[in-house]
Amino acid sequence: MTATTRLGIVECLTPARYHMPLTPKTSPRHTVLSLLAILALWMLPDTLRYEEQGRLETILSRELLSVHTRNTPTTYYEGREGPTGFEYELVRRFAGRLGASLTIHTDHHIDSALEAVRREGDMAAAALPLDPGLPGVVFSRPIIELQTVVVYRRGLPPMEAPDDLSGLTIGAIRGAGIGGGLSERQTDYLWKDLPRMETAELLGRVEDGELDAAVIFEHQFRLNRLFFPDVERGFPLGKPLTMAWAFPADRSLALVEAANHFLTELHAAGEFDALVARYFGHDDYLEYVGTRTFLAHVDERLPDYDELFREAARQTDFDWKLLAAMGYQESHWDPLATSPTGVRGMMMLTNATAGDLGVSNRLDPDQSIHGGARYLRQLHERLPESIQGDNRLYMAMAAYNVGLGHLYDARLITERRGGNPDLWADVRESLPLLQQREWHTQTKYGYARGGEPVLYVRNIRRYHEILSHVERSRREFPRLDTRAREMQPLEP
Repeated sequence: MTATTRLGIVECLTPARYHMPLTPKTSPRHTVLSLLAILALWMLPDTLRYEEQGRLETILSRELLSVHTRNTPTTYYEGREGPTGFEYELVRRFAGRLGASLTIHTDHHIDSALEAVRREGDMAAAALPLDPGLPGVVFSRPIIELQTVVVYRRGLPPMEAPDDLSGLTIGAIRGAGIGGGLSERQTDYLWKDLPRMETAELLGRVEDGELDAAVIFEHQFRLNRLFFPDVERGFPLGKPLTMAWAFPADRSLALVEAANHFLTELHAAGEFDALVARYFGHDDYLEYVGTRTFLAHVDERLPDYDELFREAARQTDFDWKLLAAMGYQESHWDPLATSPTGVRGMMMLTNATAGDLGVSNRLDPDQSIHGGARYLRQLHERLPESIQGDNRLYMAMAAYNVGLGHLYDARLITERRGGNPDLWADVRESLPLLQQREWHTQTKYGYARGGEPVLYVRNIRRYHEILSHVERSRREFPRLDTRAREMQPLEP
């Protein structure tokens, strides 16, 4: 799916029904910004306010809500269960509240999303900073506060205050509203306000040395830190900014009021906090567990499930230790595990995948392990015949994590860059490029957290190596079993 055709995606939704109290959970700062936004709305001429009701009625009559957004991990992207993202989840529920289907226009950066909502479409939900004075748009009530932080390249002196930035080159995404007074102090350092860019690209420039530091949101750093190990967190910069939805200034009053009412009820019911925790509260999914902890789990948890892994391996012709290593990466061998994105069980199957595999209970370890093994086999068999040996296995594992479509996109990028799309070593260099706008806009499935499957496969290979060593040790030297605990992680 190209960037152009993605503009036509329509997701039909079952209208949601909410019965919630109306008291919002807001800070004093939220209250002030809300009052400013409301005041800006009521300063519109009476004729425009009259026309607003007709605008909402038009949306309701056509049963379609048109939303401009960005292809990023916190706004909208294609995940393991299909479309996902914090703001996507919010607007999906809002469309359901209106009894409308949802059209998502994803091929935007911040400036183009704002310009598009001025000209067409019903609203923009693109991690936009609330700015009541911005011409041509009006904003909803505050959605969430976002703290800005300075990040810098590893190896530079620690950065704890603005004075530590003297003489450095610092970048920020234009239109994101971040940077505060830093951009006004360019005599102390070189400030670069970079257009048409996303967070992963900005962090990549820091890591590569093109920039010394950057200003981004705290949650963006947490979501990306494992993919950029040579970028360090510095210090918080100024007061938090507020994110909000944007609407056309001349035809949206009733729609803004409906959005505000919806957000208020979502806050009051606690559902908003649950969404924040789901999308921003976890950043350790891909952390590699140390050898000692892993070996402790081999003794304490694996014996309850190793026969299930062995049986599933016999049925699918995989090494049982590989399936066990995948299970550990997915859930730490916890059959009741639930990920931030909602996948569940020992092998973290999505609802859709579980249904296709005939898995009726994802929390049943037997069903989950056998289902996960069958799914990996399906992915393995669907890959082109030109991919052979371990390359085929590693790409199937990557597809298990990120989806087959995104893997094919990475193979296409590999070919365009002059690499071999049948070699995992080349494809794993291209997968992180799916986080960069320059590349993912040229692909069918768009943005993906492309660094994630690279770490995913790496971790599984390490766990597999350790399990293989432990099995050999226990078979050959049963009395020296405890020596395995002194092993260090093996690099793939």
